[in-house]
Amino acid sequence: MQPLNFPKYSFRIKSSENRLSVFDIVRKKFVALQPEEWVRQHTLHFLVETKGYPISLVNVEKQLVVNQLKKRYDIVVFDSTGKVEILVECKSPEVSISQGTFDQIARYNFELHAQYLMVTNGFNHYYCKMDFINEKYSFLKEIPDFRR
Repeated sequence: MQPLNFPKYSFRIKSSENRLSVFDIVRKKFVALQPEEWVRQHTLHFLVETKGYPISLVNVEKQLVVNQLKKRYDIVVFDSTGKVEILVECKSPEVSISQGTFDQIARYNFELHAQYLMVTNGFNHYYCKMDFINEKYSFLKEIPDFRR
């Protein structure tokens, strides 16, 4: 897999039946190593190792219902009270981040009410803080570190 625009992290990768898998530190199992998964795993390590979020507050690929349709979010980080603090949308490196990507994460956030949004394709990372009163978001230089 290609290097991404993240700090260097160590990954457990295995090959089985001509297929690569990477160990997911949150789900605690090996998952198929596809391009989007490579971005997701870097993002998980970024949130846990660089930003200091405890693994116990991180959730990966869970179902939610948006406009009566079943969807799956990539990553959610909870605060210490159990409220969603960060919602992350990961795209494959070859996928450009577009307004459609932000529309997708905004639709998901109508259900989840995260304070912060992160959109990444592994090369470009965008961070936003929600303003629920004015129904908009503002861009940030980075996502906040975990507050103990």
